[in-house]
Amino acid sequence: MSDHCDERATMIAAGDLQEFAPRGREQSRRHPSALSLQLRRLQPAPELCSSDGAAGLVGSLREVTIHDRHRESWQLRKGISDVGEEVDYDEELYVASNVVIWSKGSRSQASAVYKAFTVDSPVLQALWCDFIIPQEKSEKADGSGSEETVEKCICILQNSCINVHSMEGKDYIAALPFQVANVWPTKYGLLFERSSSSHEVPPSPPREPLPTMFSMLHPLDEITPLVWKSGGVFGSSRVQYVADHTLRIVFLSADPSIVMTYDTVQSLHTVWALRRVKPEEQSLVLKFPEQGGTPQHMATSSSLTAHLRSLSKGDSPGGSPFQNYSSIHSQSRSSSSPNLQSRSPTISNMAALSRSHSPALGVHSFSGVQRFNFSSSAQSPRRPSVTHSPNSISNDSFLVPETEPIVPELCIDHLWTETVPSMREKNSQASKVFISTDLCGQKFLCFLVESQLQLRCVKFQESNDKSQLIFGSVTNIPAKDAAPVEGIDTLLVLEGSGNLVLYSGVVRVGKVFIPGLPAPSLTMSNPMPRPSTPLDSVSTPSKPLNKHLGPLEESVLLSPVPELRDSSKLHDSPYVEDCTFQQLGTFIQALRDPVHNRVTLELSNNTMVRISIPEIATSELVKRCLQGVKAILPKETAVQMLVKWYNAYNAPGGPSYHSEWNLFVTCLMNMMGYNTERLCWTRNLDFEGSLSPVIAPKKARPSETGSDEDWEYLLSSDYHRNFESHPIAKALCLDPLEVSASRDDFSQSLSLDSSTLLFSHIPAIFFVLHLIYEELKLNSLMGEGLRSLVVLLVQLARDLKLEAYMDYYYRDYPALVKTSKQTCIIDQVQTGFMLHPSFFSAEPPSIFQWLSSCLKGEGVQPYPYLPGICERSKLVVLSVALYILGDESAVLNEASHYLYKITSGQRKQQMEQDDNRCNFKSNTSVSSLAEKLVLWMTSVGFTLRDLESLPFGVALPIRDAIYQCREQPASDWPEAVCLLIGRQDLSKQAWEGSLQKGKSSVGTVLSSDIPSAAESEEDEDGMNDMNEEVMSLIWSEDLRVQEVRRLLQSARPVRVNVVQMPEASDHEYIEEKENRLLQLCQRTMALPVGRGMFTLFSYHPVPTEQLPIPKLNLTGRAPPRNTTVDLNSGNIDVPPNMACWASFHNGVAAGLKIAPASQIDSAWIVYNKPKIAELANEYAGFLMALGLNGHLTKLATLNIHDYLTKGHEMTSIGLLLGVSAAKLGTMDMAITRLLSIHIPALLPPTSTELDVPHNVQVAAVVGIGLVYQGTAHRHTAEVLLAEIGRPPGPEMEYCTDRESYSLASGLALGMVCLGHGSNLIGMSDLNVPEQLYQYMVGGHRRFQAGMHREKHKSPSYQIKEGDTINVDVTCPGATLALAMIYLKTNNRSIADWLKAPDTMYLLDFVKPEFLLLRTLARCLILWDDILPNSKWVNSNVPQIIRENIISLHATELPSSEDLSLETLAQAHVYIIAGACLSLGFRFAGSENLAAFQCLYKYATDFLKCLSAPTASITGHYNLETCLSVLLLALAMVMAGSGNLKVLQLCRFMHKKTGGEMNYGFHLAHHMALGLLFLGGGRYSLSTSNSSIAALLCALYPHFPVHSTDNRYHLQALRHLYVLAAEPRLLTPVDVDTNTPCYALIEVTYKGTQWYGEATEELMAPTLLPELHLLKQIRVKGPRYWELLIDLSKGTTHLQSILSKGGILYVKLRAGQLSYKEDPMGWRSLLAQTVTHRNSEARAFKPEAISAFTSDPALFSFADYFCKPIMDMGQKQDILDLFSSILYECVTQENPEMLPTYIAIDQAVTRLEKREMSETFELWQMKLVLEFFSSRSHQERMSRNPTRGLFMNSEFLPVMKCAIDNTLDQWLQAGGDVSLNSYLSGQAPEESQLSMLACFLIYHSVPTPGQLAAGGLEGSRNFSELLLKLRRLHVPVRALLRLAPLLLGNPEAMVL
Repeated sequence: MSDHCDERATMIAAGDLQEFAPRGREQSRRHPSALSLQLRRLQPAPELCSSDGAAGLVGSLREVTIHDRHRESWQLRKGISDVGEEVDYDEELYVASNVVIWSKGSRSQASAVYKAFTVDSPVLQALWCDFIIPQEKSEKADGSGSEETVEKCICILQNSCINVHSMEGKDYIAALPFQVANVWPTKYGLLFERSSSSHEVPPSPPREPLPTMFSMLHPLDEITPLVWKSGGVFGSSRVQYVADHTLRIVFLSADPSIVMTYDTVQSLHTVWALRRVKPEEQSLVLKFPEQGGTPQHMATSSSLTAHLRSLSKGDSPGGSPFQNYSSIHSQSRSSSSPNLQSRSPTISNMAALSRSHSPALGVHSFSGVQRFNFSSSAQSPRRPSVTHSPNSISNDSFLVPETEPIVPELCIDHLWTETVPSMREKNSQASKVFISTDLCGQKFLCFLVESQLQLRCVKFQESNDKSQLIFGSVTNIPAKDAAPVEGIDTLLVLEGSGNLVLYSGVVRVGKVFIPGLPAPSLTMSNPMPRPSTPLDSVSTPSKPLNKHLGPLEESVLLSPVPELRDSSKLHDSPYVEDCTFQQLGTFIQALRDPVHNRVTLELSNNTMVRISIPEIATSELVKRCLQGVKAILPKETAVQMLVKWYNAYNAPGGPSYHSEWNLFVTCLMNMMGYNTERLCWTRNLDFEGSLSPVIAPKKARPSETGSDEDWEYLLSSDYHRNFESHPIAKALCLDPLEVSASRDDFSQSLSLDSSTLLFSHIPAIFFVLHLIYEELKLNSLMGEGLRSLVVLLVQLARDLKLEAYMDYYYRDYPALVKTSKQTCIIDQVQTGFMLHPSFFSAEPPSIFQWLSSCLKGEGVQPYPYLPGICERSKLVVLSVALYILGDESAVLNEASHYLYKITSGQRKQQMEQDDNRCNFKSNTSVSSLAEKLVLWMTSVGFTLRDLESLPFGVALPIRDAIYQCREQPASDWPEAVCLLIGRQDLSKQAWEGSLQKGKSSVGTVLSSDIPSAAESEEDEDGMNDMNEEVMSLIWSEDLRVQEVRRLLQSARPVRVNVVQMPEASDHEYIEEKENRLLQLCQRTMALPVGRGMFTLFSYHPVPTEQLPIPKLNLTGRAPPRNTTVDLNSGNIDVPPNMACWASFHNGVAAGLKIAPASQIDSAWIVYNKPKIAELANEYAGFLMALGLNGHLTKLATLNIHDYLTKGHEMTSIGLLLGVSAAKLGTMDMAITRLLSIHIPALLPPTSTELDVPHNVQVAAVVGIGLVYQGTAHRHTAEVLLAEIGRPPGPEMEYCTDRESYSLASGLALGMVCLGHGSNLIGMSDLNVPEQLYQYMVGGHRRFQAGMHREKHKSPSYQIKEGDTINVDVTCPGATLALAMIYLKTNNRSIADWLKAPDTMYLLDFVKPEFLLLRTLARCLILWDDILPNSKWVNSNVPQIIRENIISLHATELPSSEDLSLETLAQAHVYIIAGACLSLGFRFAGSENLAAFQCLYKYATDFLKCLSAPTASITGHYNLETCLSVLLLALAMVMAGSGNLKVLQLCRFMHKKTGGEMNYGFHLAHHMALGLLFLGGGRYSLSTSNSSIAALLCALYPHFPVHSTDNRYHLQALRHLYVLAAEPRLLTPVDVDTNTPCYALIEVTYKGTQWYGEATEELMAPTLLPELHLLKQIRVKGPRYWELLIDLSKGTTHLQSILSKGGILYVKLRAGQLSYKEDPMGWRSLLAQTVTHRNSEARAFKPEAISAFTSDPALFSFADYFCKPIMDMGQKQDILDLFSSILYECVTQENPEMLPTYIAIDQAVTRLEKREMSETFELWQMKLVLEFFSSRSHQERMSRNPTRGLFMNSEFLPVMKCAIDNTLDQWLQAGGDVSLNSYLSGQAPEESQLSMLACFLIYHSVPTPGQLAAGGLEGSRNFSELLLKLRRLHVPVRALLRLAPLLLGNPEAMVL
């Protein structure tokens, strides 16, 4: 460029100016703390003094106003978003007195206060800091912990402590043991600098100086001193504390982790690397500290620690006056003593453990913080004066033996010190330090020495092994202030003269011109002074600037505090002469707060202005080209090139967005040596945007008057060309004007100036731009940029004489290339100076050609690409290599042999640092290439949006792979993959799976509606949170759910229907009514257990409200007048505490509604505690329920202790059982202690006798069983075994309800040894089975071994048992213990012990009830023998009973003398019941039909039996018990299914209320009803060992007689069924409508010994079988997209789906209706079209599309393009075509192919009309056709002929035919002439150019150069030609068309 342009270009225009004031300032005025100041003014003075401690009102006010400006400070940083995406706003931290305000915002976003903190004392400093919390403590040394969580915090430093607030809301306060001068955030935590006080400087000789720098890695850790490692002379290194108080930190950076210090004595700056201490260095410091310190103070390190200790003691105001007792014990210890080092700082380890809790108070402040308190006495007025006595100072350096050393955490290594200058001023400390990067990525450490007015820049880089930093030389830049501009890799320097100059590294870019500020230098430095902008006219977006840019006198008045900062320095500066002008106006004083590309200027009149430095480039194309050129040039050249461009682009009044490219071309060509003034096309480049031709660039138009050239300029402008092609011009029939091309342009050939910057790099730049051109071809949105780029490339190719490239560009853009013909001559001599890089290839690399070769199966060369710039090319190349060539290794490793990387010559070939994300094989299941491709593309971040912008031919293989994957995806793919293949159902599933469990959205997707007003009276029944939507799908035909709800509600009064007999008096009648009510209440009190089962886990509570617990209503209403009947009237006797257990069950039922996924904390549990004592039982139940659903673990130990000390029996039972259930099988020690207190047998023999209620003991024993379940813990087992037979004690202890205790011990023992069978490790000496057998059948009591002998010395005085075992007490527990220990072991010998006796004599010895338990136990042991038929059930009955049995229906009784019929009959029914119950366990939750029918038959038999005359023999009570057991067994088998027959049985039993029906039977019947509808149909029972144990406790077949009966079995255990329930309901949810729907599911069972592998079809929503039985589950077509969940790999995926509500997202296929709308499948559209599929697709009405798709884009397409309108004429064809395309796309379900179809059609139409000016689309057509004929595609089709893109349509063949025809017609109609001239190397005529290019590309014709090289001259016949062209890969069809031209005579065509 000419000189004056250069001068002008050095000015850079800064972007938008805006007045700046820290946001916090105004906020702090409005902040509440400001109010307190105003309130203070109103208070009388004495109060003020007391509250404030200040000198009174006036003082405090004056302080506020005057020092306000001094105390405020702020800092800014780039906004950080939570998610991690780019955000463009600033965050500000503002500090004023004791308020810190954190705000966010920017020019475009309104600023908002994010948080404000107010602390007690004035804030010294506030900063952001990230603390790293290592998950494993092991790799503390190297700090490379893989699992590290970062806690983002804000730290507020006060005088005596530092507050740390984390983003998560934790806050810590750490007390500071010394005065802190400064605190710095580091990569690891905080770094403190101790403020050294003056009197400490020369310590007395024996004392070691104290450390001055300390680190704190986490607010809960100790503050530890920093150490430094100094290299010795001979490589020996010393490690010592940093104790040099002359070192001051001036800068600290986290990445790279370095510290810069300044030595005040030597006046030198030094850089250190900051890292974690290695263990060996820690030991060095602790062992040999004599080497530490500075040489003159050789003291022991112990003295350091002691000094810290002694000083720290007196920090508290009440410190003891004798704190320095250490001076009395003044023995010095040898510092190398071993135990010093071996002791570890235990406290800080504890602190590290407790990091997960957030102590709001500084709990840890007892730790090491007090060990060193350096605030020497002068600074802490509160310290008692003893410290200062002379003797204490002399010898407090000796160690108190108990102290341990403080282990240092961080270490600094020396990296670099600046050289000592000849003359150096004292105070040359850097006032500002920052790291800046230049435009080529080189890093500089810059520090500003204000006293010298210099900015010193040191270049540094990482060493090759990345281990350390290497520093280079220092460059000095004169500067008064400086700030980095990180956004564009530059830095801004304020020169002494007041100029703002931009530098990149140390290269000067140019001055920055700020609109609105006068240009500072009014001296003659600038030859052309421009008139400065008049100030009044400038205004900014926020406020007019003239307010604060007025003359200086005004501003002096404005500022009450004179700024002293600058004047002193300016007077002695060398620039004084320069500064004289500055009295004329405002000038810039300082720079501050640089963020991204914004910076604040402080002006001389105390105002601040924020400006932004413009970007390097805004248009995508220019950015790409700059990146490419920068990557290829040497660094220095690259920086210069970028500087020149930056100046040209950002000149004041610079170009608009449109003309950025034109400016770039001009700039680049000038730098290459072109004279752009003379070059025709660059001269006409329009800088102002293509639509304003009048404002020509001023550079090109020096003269102001018009001339003739102006007209020609106008004609040849872009604008004119655009206008000529505009449709209006055609419509107005404007003739195109011929430009009289001035010949002189061509005549003088232009030569290049070889002295320019980039001349020698032209080939390299050309090649890079060509690669960018190829890259842009892969983005269909960059077409405009391609056309701009090709013009530049053509010019360069022509001048470099690259024929192949010229031909290539001509084929791409025939219309563009013909227009420019001007060449520039490059001398042969100069060509020698050009560097032809190694990667330059003579054949132009073409991405389309490369793909085409791949598809045809020809060999391919590696494709060149620029790392980081041509990412799309890389992606396309690798995906084609993988999918088409089938090379799986292509994407596995980084260095692929399909690509080669291009880097600049100087650099070593560096591997691209890619985090090897491609090894995705590990986690997901991959079967085919298509799946590999899709997974790989996702792993490199390819999305659907990227796919849409790929050209259609290139995208086709990828689309094909996606289409292949869409049909049968794996269910465990990550969300991004599912999005890519367009399966929303799966991606939503994956997204929900990735949510944390706590935030599960089950409640949201399937939440039931709020009940309407009609249901309001049912509100309190506790069942209104059920999910109606799903239940109405499961049971759609009837109202069984409402019926269950009616049967189970206990909140409304019951109907007492008693007819008054005429003879009964009124009083008798009332009594009768109340007696009837008492009977009914037995039933009401039994309902809550069943209700708990029905509503299990159905509700997510609101944490701010109490859980509603429905009332238990025990009143009645008597018809006809509906009078209230009450039990409390005193007319009849009501048992005391009758409802106590019922309300407990009611509480459990309410608590079990809470789903395990709910978010509940300790506070909410306590918050639910009722205020009134009557509800204590319900709360006890509520606590137990919380334990069962796992929430009780959140209850603080404190509260647990609280509840237990109350001594409320029910609360203790609920709590102990709840806590144990929550800690199932964990052997948790804390819980064990808790339970042991309540079990005398587990306490040591000497302990005090605690009076624990019996029921609480029972609960505790079962609790022990739960906590130790399955662990076979020896001690526990031994104690429990003894407890089964615990004899009654002397003083009435253990005498009542002994049965339940014994049973509980048996159950607990069974749980502890659950399923272990004979391999109980280490228990053989206990003889567990023998001992249990003895408990079961009786015999002499063994001598009690163990520690409890003393307790059993004296027998009970009430119960005479003698020395035999009381079988009635011990048998049930022992039997069930055996059953559980040998569960499923099929151990015959143990099972034979449990056989029912088969002689009358023996039968008489066994209680019939125990036969039920024995049969049950025996069957559970012989698990695999259980068969679901009555033959098997009867096989359990012994011979003697079978022979003498009365059939269940007999009418008269046979008489028999020697047989007791009663015994036989009772034994018979109980044995049958036991066998049936075991059947229920075996098939629990399976809905097994055979088992159901068998059990149902027996249940109906028992029902008949009850009414038969023979019932009296067996006994009603026994029959009722057996019937209840059968009902429970039925309900277990059908759990959750809501089976109608069982429901009818339950309802029948519900209605029976009189006679024998007691509380226990009601309990059993309603438990059966609850199990039947477990969890509202969402839950079922599991048959795992642990579940069976829980069910044995819950369904123990002896039911309580009345509501307070716990004699045989503790009622609370009935709720343990929860531990056996598991979610197994699979609910399909339509992903489009988000509602549950029906879907067909195919379940495949694994084969077992009873049946082979089998499949079964279920209509979901349905309960699945147990998962371990299944092989796979598949959502079946045809209505929904198929989906396979493979369980052979593991069931975790399905389990997580089920636990989150069982939601399986499904997606309807096109044209299908859901099963609800169309049960039979007759209404679907495909069904109709298949019946009459005629040839015309017009049968497809566009209105019908709604059935096929829910995509709004397709609706609109159908609307606008497929609806016929009146008088269409020729448009009808297009409409038909579009309709058929649309039909094709939606029925084949690839609507994303619609744009491809249309693009192909458009391309072919354009070719037929001969309007193709660029051959881009033809290339795509060629690629499409080649893809379908490629071998890999053919193979895929042969494997799966029905599926694929473009399948059943004639579309492609038709299109191919059309192209062939068009090109052949052109060839016959004179095209052969131009083809001939092209092949022979002459220029063909202009009109034929574009069709010729189409022909060449479509038929892959080689270039003339290649043909010449192929030696075709002498060919005489076709066969010879065929052989020779084979090497050039010319297809035969092209050869047939070329042969006549090449051979010259048609006869030679004959072979």
